[in-house]
Amino acid sequence: MNNIVNENDFKYYMQDIERYYFGARYSYSELLNNEMVPFKYKTIITKYLKGEVDYETTLESHLYYMNTEGFDYRIYKQLRSRVRTSMYKDPEKREKGFKEKVYTIEQLVKLDKEEKEKLGIIVRELIFSKLALFGFSA
Repeated sequence: MNNIVNENDFKYYMQDIERYYFGARYSYSELLNNEMVPFKYKTIITKYLKGEVDYETTLESHLYYMNTEGFDYRIYKQLRSRVRTSMYKDPEKREKGFKEKVYTIEQLVKLDKEEKEKLGIIVRELIFSKLALFGFSA
């Protein structure tokens, strides 16, 4: 985290044939104001997530602290969400640096806060399926 040059480097939106990718430093209000973000995802945010999370919350913070109890978890599970993270290569020898790992939302939420801290997990990106967004229903 100490060598981050620009906060905006982690605020991005991309897509390929199968998936959408969102930089985890985006807040929900920034996503709502970004014209490139799919309308259906904006609708999910305003209709279903508004009671679960403050719009100034970043994806990074929301995904890191998410639990299985909330409706937000069920939404991201239905979207077949995955989360790209950075974590220590060896938690016992932190000086060895970081590696990247992609978790499903179920795998990430299963880890408790203490385990995430021990592993040095930093949420970098939210990934979800275009097909899942297309077929989303609450």
